[in-house]
Amino acid sequence: MKQALGRGLDALINPQGKDNKDQPLTVESTNIKNVDGTTIDILVKIPIETIVPNEFQPRTEFNTDALNELKKSILENGLIQPITVRRVNNHYELVSGERRLRACKDIGYKDIPAYVIKVDTKEAMLALSLIENIQREELNPIEIANAYRRLMDECSLTQEEIADKVGKDRSTITNSIRLLKLPAEVQSALIKDEISSGHARALINLPTSNIQVQFLDKIKKENLSVRKVEQLVREFLETKTKKFLKADQKNSHSHTPLRSFEERLQLIMGTKVFCKQKKDGKGEVVIEFYSDDEFERLLELFEIIRKNNS
Repeated sequence: MKQALGRGLDALINPQGKDNKDQPLTVESTNIKNVDGTTIDILVKIPIETIVPNEFQPRTEFNTDALNELKKSILENGLIQPITVRRVNNHYELVSGERRLRACKDIGYKDIPAYVIKVDTKEAMLALSLIENIQREELNPIEIANAYRRLMDECSLTQEEIADKVGKDRSTITNSIRLLKLPAEVQSALIKDEISSGHARALINLPTSNIQVQFLDKIKKENLSVRKVEQLVREFLETKTKKFLKADQKNSHSHTPLRSFEERLQLIMGTKVFCKQKKDGKGEVVIEFYSDDEFERLLELFEIIRKNNS
């Protein structure tokens, strides 16, 4: 059994109101104390050389232009938002603020304002790092989706609990995690901002990776809007359903191998389908799904089929 996360995450994420933007803090602020090596939940100035990276950092992409803009802002206005660290023996481990730390290093600062907080377990460290980054909205959609997945897998949080921690609806968490089912080409386009999350969510309902990539190419070549992509996906699924139903009616009075029937259903459903038939002609069709997200996708597909035949 995993250890409990210890102190409430809300207290860890926001020690002494650290995100109060009405009280900006800069490198020159007089309320920054000198580090004493023992006190926690305090704003101090610490040597940059004593800070080690966060092994749980959810960010995988660091945009050079954005980092340069941040450095320019720090030079002009000071560091408005201090970083957050935890004390580990004789050094500090970064909890959040890697972009700010990198910018200050590049500028040449020797010290940096930091909140020193207590985080006792690796699970709490992971949860805190992921949630803080998500709340600051500094991650791309795939990084956010991976962060949600890690919170579920490594911190044993439910989607409802994650939604509560980051102030989102549960459906937002579900839709975000579903992005991880997309092929690498689509995820890469989303990371590079070549398509939006809306485009990506529309592609999820397509049955195969090859078809999703074909739609991706069309989106980029024709600069399609999200609404247009949703329309094209809906039309594609409706057309494919009509073709299947027409073929089924054509072969209704002849012996159609169950294997062929399974293959056609699998093409439509985008998942494994098993068919069993008894000697009297009765049988059953089993459609597999592997998660709540997959189940919701199938329900959406059934709704399209229902509307098409109503």
